[in-house]
Amino acid sequence: MENCIFCKIAAGEIPSYKVYEDDVVYAFLDLSQVTQGHTLVIPKKHVTDIFEYDEDLASAVFARIPKIARALETAFPEMAGLNILNNNKELAYQSVFHSHVHLIPRYEKTDDFSVHFGNHEGLHNEDEMKAIAKAIAKQVK
Repeated sequence: MENCIFCKIAAGEIPSYKVYEDDVVYAFLDLSQVTQGHTLVIPKKHVTDIFEYDEDLASAVFARIPKIARALETAFPEMAGLNILNNNKELAYQSVFHSHVHLIPRYEKTDDFSVHFGNHEGLHNEDEMKAIAKAIAKQVK
């Protein structure tokens, strides 16, 4: 894509702090460094979000995530955990519209990063839960 910042980074047109590269992905440090080592993994092929991946690209990109995660763990032995995030569409906090996966090392509970999952257990009764599951399952192709 012509004006995509991540396409330009992967092509070497914009400098970055490269962590890993092969024929499918390019991984580099996120400039925000939410925590030390915060890395982005992008497919070299431009796809806007998870909804544009085909099965082969998804398999290839996501197969590389553990390799990069292990590199982070080895590089930062004090790392106590790792968040892996993939935000899709603006409402879900996607800010660059070239699909990317955040690998965010965690060092302590006060490291200025958090994720909140509200507990809505009991919001839906058993029949509603079955209907929700059925609606999704019916669309899996």
